[in-house]
Formats: sequence, C-alpha cells, structure tokens
Amino acid sequence: MKWSDVLDIAIELYETHPDVDPTTVRFTDLHNWVVDLPDFDDDHHRGGEKVLEAIQQAWIDEAR
Repeated sequence: MKWSDVLDIAIELYETHPDVDPTTVRFTDLHNWVVDLPDFDDDHHRGGEKVLEAIQQAWIDEAR
C-alpha cells in the first residue's frame, strides 16, 4: 500500500484497531500505525497532514 491508497489503509486500520474511535487518534499515532501496517510500502516521510486527514476521515466512514 502507498499513501494514496487512503481507503485501503482506512480498512486495514479499522480491522487492526477495532476498538479505537478514529476521531480521537492523534496524527502522530495515525502516522505510526499506517507505516506499521504489514502491507504498507511507501516513503514514511510522505505522510503529511492532508493525507492523514483523508485517511482519518475514511476510517471514520468505515467505522460507521
């Protein structure tokens, strides 16, 4: 997965952290969780605020 795979990342986060409310996750934690996903294979430094916001929103949508 790459940073651009926002929906796939959100689904993986939802499955990996089912008891977490995504609205309460800090971006620093979100970034670390994304780069720790087993299928994630992208430059760790490319995950800026905009992409993290998109991932968090997709995760919120997935959790609903």
